[in-house]
Amino acid sequence: MLISVHGLIRSHDLELGRNADTGGQTLYVVELARALAKHPSVAQVDLLTRRIDDRELSADYARPVESLGEGARIVRIEAGPRGYISKEALWDHLDEFVDNALEFLRTAARPPHLIHSHYADGGYVGIRLAGLLGVPLVHTGHSLGRVKRRRLLAQGLSAEEIETRYNLTRRIEAEEDTLAVAERVITSTHQEIEEQYELYDHYQPERMYVIPPGTNLERFRPPQGDENETPFAQELRRFLREPDKPMILALSRPDPRKNINTLVTAYGESERLRKMANLVVVAGNRDDIEDLEEGAQEVLKELLLSMDRYDLYGQLALPKHHDWDDVPLLYRLAAASGGVFVNPALTEPFGLTLIEAAASGLPVLATEDGGPIDILANCQNGRLIDPLDSDAMATALFEMLSDPEAWARMAANGLAGVRRHYAWQAHAQRYVEMVMPLIQRTEIPISRPTLRRTRAYHDRALFSDLDQNLLGDSQALKRLVEMLREHRKCAAFGIATGRRLDSALKLMKKVGIPQPDVLITSGGTEIYYSPKLTADTAWPRHIDYQWTPHVVRRVLDALPGLRLQPRIEQSRFKISYYIDPATAPCIEEINSLLHQAGVAANVLVSFGQFLDVLPVRASKGFALRHVAERWDIPLERVLVAGGSGADEDMMRGNTLAVVVANRHHEELSQLADIEQIYFAQQAHAAGILEALAHYDFFEGCTLPRREVKSA
Repeated sequence: MLISVHGLIRSHDLELGRNADTGGQTLYVVELARALAKHPSVAQVDLLTRRIDDRELSADYARPVESLGEGARIVRIEAGPRGYISKEALWDHLDEFVDNALEFLRTAARPPHLIHSHYADGGYVGIRLAGLLGVPLVHTGHSLGRVKRRRLLAQGLSAEEIETRYNLTRRIEAEEDTLAVAERVITSTHQEIEEQYELYDHYQPERMYVIPPGTNLERFRPPQGDENETPFAQELRRFLREPDKPMILALSRPDPRKNINTLVTAYGESERLRKMANLVVVAGNRDDIEDLEEGAQEVLKELLLSMDRYDLYGQLALPKHHDWDDVPLLYRLAAASGGVFVNPALTEPFGLTLIEAAASGLPVLATEDGGPIDILANCQNGRLIDPLDSDAMATALFEMLSDPEAWARMAANGLAGVRRHYAWQAHAQRYVEMVMPLIQRTEIPISRPTLRRTRAYHDRALFSDLDQNLLGDSQALKRLVEMLREHRKCAAFGIATGRRLDSALKLMKKVGIPQPDVLITSGGTEIYYSPKLTADTAWPRHIDYQWTPHVVRRVLDALPGLRLQPRIEQSRFKISYYIDPATAPCIEEINSLLHQAGVAANVLVSFGQFLDVLPVRASKGFALRHVAERWDIPLERVLVAGGSGADEDMMRGNTLAVVVANRHHEELSQLADIEQIYFAQQAHAAGILEALAHYDFFEGCTLPRREVKSA
């Protein structure tokens, strides 16, 4: 028995994307039910969902029972009002769903041998039905409340608004209870286990199994020979001077995290790659770039600027529109040309496009993060690359395109690997092998005590600068990372740096710093949240107040002792210069000149040689306080580690603070008399460890108030 309470589920024409409740989960449960029903060990699959009788919706959703094919059916259970309501409003009606499901089961020929719940509300129902029937429970979360809360906070919603609109406390409680009871938890990737489920008190990795969802191999298939005759192929050809060259294909939303511009840079700076292949970038649909949301605008404008910078006219296709049916065709066109599919995302939890490309006979080049690691290990159909290293990206593409034998081998490996690991038949086989020991009771999961926090979310946080604090002592850094992981359920970890996002990620990867819960970049002008580097969209709206960068440039560019840093160090809300204190005006005079020009800005000097000009509302300290307020963490429970003048406003006020021994002495010497600022005797990460002990920072972090034993 599969349980997927919310959403509009039927056997045909799924209304994916109709609303927030009709995402990939609805397609997944329908395809899973059909695939399991075809397995010889499975006699019957019932997919339980809520019955919806609503004049504005199809009558299909009111049918009590609907066939999904031989051996599988949808069973719709009454719960709550007749019409459609969102999943957030369903919580008070789930016990009614349980009782009515039991009533249905009394009329069934036999009870299920196994219950598989989906999403938090399905888990709530599944716990109760599995307990009453005495059968094992398997669970798939699809998305998790703790992660969603971070995303909603990043969108600008307050904690109170989130609770009122999304009932996240109830959802997280249901998720915790489900993880305590479920004998198996199915995830799509290993990264999902480590970065999302590990946030939960009832995290039990020994019960978690990676079984990626299946792929429709009828929709995604190798080239048939007629691809170039299609209207979309003709549309692409109008962009390209030599359209028959191999195609380097990228397909994603115009999202900064997708890192498309690094691919364009790799292509633009490699003369031999430009001679060998065309580049096709399909980045969403647009009529007018200025009608898009801000992040998408920025990505597309940067792409167009790069096209012009490298003079890629006739070599780069950037179509404005594509349909759902064009996506499989794109993969086949690239495969027929002897090309490569590239996923250069900064972070990629799963990587469905890589599986679709593999099923189309198209080799892939992908980011060495998350899902792509698993996919390429299974399919052996491409290469993994550092998504921030454009030179390595260009070299890998050239090598893949210039070796026809290796290309053919990767294409064949991908086709075989998808059938073996990512077809629905393969999914069903692995699924049955996983659950059969539970059904036959040849394997009983070990129950172990698990402890619950007294607070649902983090109650303290450590924020640190990157370069000055976390580099320079690899052994101390390793100990610090281990300590933070040990306490990650109650203590958030944040990095605040003057570097841009891409530069910070590249450095963190080099020295082995895992992605923090919060990453404040570009001097406090950008904020990102793990696990998907979700940008805080409320923050740029807040700091845009009275920001006039063109006036800042007009005032400062001509001053002696100031030299603009390279373009890569600049960003929308940060103008960066090199400063020579011997010849440049003092900071007071620079501020005075800006004020005379009507500019309210925040001018920061660090290490005696870097000068950053930010909006007046932006700094590391302002960004830290924004995060602490939204996450409801008192500043008295925030420990800040700094080492340069750019860190000063993080350390003043009510935060706890430590200045590491390798500090820039002149810039932080004025903090020596402030009581709550600790000056460490040790440098780098060792100084942070010293401060954690000094403040006894983790004391009580995991003190249990009550103990809950796994069922």
